[in-house]
Amino acid sequence: RKEFVDLYVNYVFNESIRKPFEDFMQGFLRGCPARKWKMFLPVELQTVLEGHKKFDWRLLEKNVTYVQYGMLDRTIRNFWTVFHKLPEEKKKMFLAFLSGSDRIPGRGLEHFRFSIVDPQVEKPDELYPSANTCKRILFLPR
Repeated sequence: RKEFVDLYVNYVFNESIRKPFEDFMQGFLRGCPARKWKMFLPVELQTVLEGHKKFDWRLLEKNVTYVQYGMLDRTIRNFWTVFHKLPEEKKKMFLAFLSGSDRIPGRGLEHFRFSIVDPQVEKPDELYPSANTCKRILFLPR
């Protein structure tokens, strides 16, 4: 009975996934060769692959470039006032809306840059905020 259980567990957790895992590992190592990632400690490699999970949101505000806006414009002040009152999960949702990910890349928030742009439309009240995730641009109507 014990031998049956041991063989079954080995099959489920090892043998049945051997080929898919080898295929995954081959693809992973093609994009991220082992000799390059061996220089990282496990926690550092996790940060490189997953990004940062905790943020100093004030740094995000400091790294913004404004286009057709000044940092003292009422729209911008209102935006940051509301943003800083949001719960952590909503801030991460904003980050995903802006950049396509709710995490900051491995280099950290101090290197994360984005722009807030006034789309300069005739009827700004009829336009919702939008984002260009590739260029990290938030189009924020007045």
